[in-house]
Amino acid sequence: MLTGVRIVFLGGDARQIEVIRKCVEMDAAVSVAGFDKWSTPCDGVNLETMDAELLSGADVLVLPTVGCDDEGHISAKYSSKPMQLLEEHIEALPKHCTIYTGMAKEYLRRLCALGGRELVELLERDDVAIYNSIPTAEGALVMAIQNTDFTIHGSEAMVLGIGRTGFTMAKSLQGLGAKVTAGVRKQEDFAKAEVMGWKPFMTDRLEEYVTDVDYIFNTIPSLILNAKVLSQVPRHTCIIDLASAPGGVDFRYAEKRGIKALLAPGLPGIVAPKSAGLIMAGALVQSISKRMLTKGD
Repeated sequence: MLTGVRIVFLGGDARQIEVIRKCVEMDAAVSVAGFDKWSTPCDGVNLETMDAELLSGADVLVLPTVGCDDEGHISAKYSSKPMQLLEEHIEALPKHCTIYTGMAKEYLRRLCALGGRELVELLERDDVAIYNSIPTAEGALVMAIQNTDFTIHGSEAMVLGIGRTGFTMAKSLQGLGAKVTAGVRKQEDFAKAEVMGWKPFMTDRLEEYVTDVDYIFNTIPSLILNAKVLSQVPRHTCIIDLASAPGGVDFRYAEKRGIKALLAPGLPGIVAPKSAGLIMAGALVQSISKRMLTKGD
């Protein structure tokens, strides 16, 4: 239980609603800012405005899955006003306050470091990232189906990177009957892909492997699908880029060649916000509870 813990939420989307509900259920004292357009707020939630007074009473501050952009702007789907996190807001927090987000950009990391506040990125946890890869893969499959006129079954499907998201993506494609090739950068990943029944190759040979592919799902957050590589990709190929923005595709050149290339950020929050929110909620509650026990000791 989170009895006695004061949690402040700033902004977010439908995923954050699930996290808020879970925290209320666990008996935390919950206040939210950036939710004035939330049509059916749950009982036990205090709707507030973002100011120093609100933040000064927080034991825990929860930001959206992507905390804020490089200028501090917070994504707030349920807010009628823009929200921006500044140094003064961090300074208003009690020294013991822990700040949670899914993943943080350098701006947020710098603010927390300057203010001496602990920052926890939940998507850095293996369990959270693995669970979160499931709605990501499902969303990518929906996009692939909607943007092609051929089936995934029997197709030549390439996954670039078999980390937590790439592994789930490749396994999902395999389950649907696709012939999966996996582009990897480490020898251990080569072996892992081979054991899974995928056809592995090292990404420095990417140009050789894209000449006969129907789908490419990229998870590598660097410009791997550059103009040189894309010049070898068939025009019917559908590319879904799952890497963090700005992605790993030269979208300008892909469009010039008539190749459909789609950047797909934040798929869990789009295709399965309830499931994605429950994943984040479980991790948040577990982390806060663990810190409470540690402080109790």
